[in-house]
Amino acid sequence: MSIDVADAENEGEPEPEHGEHERERSGRGPQPESESEREYEQHQHEREQERSSDHSAVRSRADGGVVAQLRLDHPDLFLRPTLRRTPEVTVEPEYWTAVDGRTLVFLTVRGTAFCEFEAALETDPTIADPVLLDRHSEGRVYRVAVAEGTVTFVDRAAEVGAHLLELSSCRDGDGWCVQFRFPSRDDLVAFNADCDERGVSVTVDHLRVSDDGDDGVVALTEKQQDLLLTAYEEGYFDVPRGISQDELADRIGVSKSAVSQRLRRAIGQLCGATLS
Repeated sequence: MSIDVADAENEGEPEPEHGEHERERSGRGPQPESESEREYEQHQHEREQERSSDHSAVRSRADGGVVAQLRLDHPDLFLRPTLRRTPEVTVEPEYWTAVDGRTLVFLTVRGTAFCEFEAALETDPTIADPVLLDRHSEGRVYRVAVAEGTVTFVDRAAEVGAHLLELSSCRDGDGWCVQFRFPSRDDLVAFNADCDERGVSVTVDHLRVSDDGDDGVVALTEKQQDLLLTAYEEGYFDVPRGISQDELADRIGVSKSAVSQRLRRAIGQLCGATLS
């Protein structure tokens, strides 16, 4: 017995409904989705993705926030006795690490009074075991251990979620100049209250909002302000220039490389606040 090819192709398939017969007879077949339907489905897909990201397992405090430029001081603050004795140098902590129950801090020190700085380290009660690790064109690198009973602030800032943006010794030797981004004003207030309880002096130099509602106040550091002011007054931005980067470096007592980096950062922050 022979089986017709058309019958074999349809064998085992359900009979098409009446409407499908009509579409086949009309020669049109199933119609493709319209452009508006495809756009709607794409929109729905994007909304699902947004809802999925909003329900991430990671808690976010990234929206908004306050950037604060602060000066912190206390007689027992980390390295405070050394900073007071050697205001000619600039000290910038690079990073911290805990080893065998001790907190070790790596410091980059710039300037020329290294002998005085090292002599001050030897008698500073806030630190122990100072070691010179490196010399380079920008200065020297030291490692110190934080002594027991030393007053610190970075750990307290971390507790309220503050992000450390910049940290260096104040130019007069009176403590630390630090820039934090706090998740909210309440976190800044909490940090200030904690410092007040421990007798740490907090001076607010600048505040700005770190979101789209930025009030336009630029949180330049003290050193950046000093450099920009000197550069402006001496004609660095004039054509032709009234002072070179080498001369600027000599004027404020840092290397040419430090002047170049500080200028770029300061001008970048000014542009970011005014053009964004």
